[in-house]
Amino acid sequence: MKKLIEICWHGRGGQGAKTAAFLFADVVLSIGKYVQAFPEYGPERMGAPVQSFNRLSDYPITLHTSILNPDYIVVLDSSLIKSIVLKGVQKLVKIIVNTSFGIFETAKELNVDPKQVYVVDASRIALDMIGKNIPNMPMLGALVKVIKILDINNVLDSAKEKLVKKFRHKSEVIEGNLASIRCAFNEVKNF
Repeated sequence: MKKLIEICWHGRGGQGAKTAAFLFADVVLSIGKYVQAFPEYGPERMGAPVQSFNRLSDYPITLHTSILNPDYIVVLDSSLIKSIVLKGVQKLVKIIVNTSFGIFETAKELNVDPKQVYVVDASRIALDMIGKNIPNMPMLGALVKVIKILDINNVLDSAKEKLVKKFRHKSEVIEGNLASIRCAFNEVKNF
């Protein structure tokens, strides 16, 4: 990796955008790269739009500002597409969307080239694997596939370590989340 990579996560309160950004940062840190993870939200409640961000690099990161032109946008809730996802973005960006729609329909909705769009039905995966519509872990798997700088097995090992700490005696939750990461990694589609 020769340059700074910036990622913006868009979701709604309760969908895990902040958790996914922080877990992604833990994985990146574990492989020896420099990373930042930070949320941006106010007094929002469950269901309100939220954003989280990551920066990663092979070199120390000295920026401490909001991310305005990310390289990757991860959309946990496709209802946010029209309102905020591309607001202010000025460069060609790769957009990973949680949707049951195809690449062309999603690209049309975003008004971008289909080559920029990646789709995965993270909500369905989350419902199948953990029984709840919390798409953050599947979207983490999709991002890992798209960004192509992390090994999925390292991601799963790091995620397992964090999930075991959070859900000590809930092996079905841990295994379901790990399965959802791998499933989305395998199912994310591009043009």
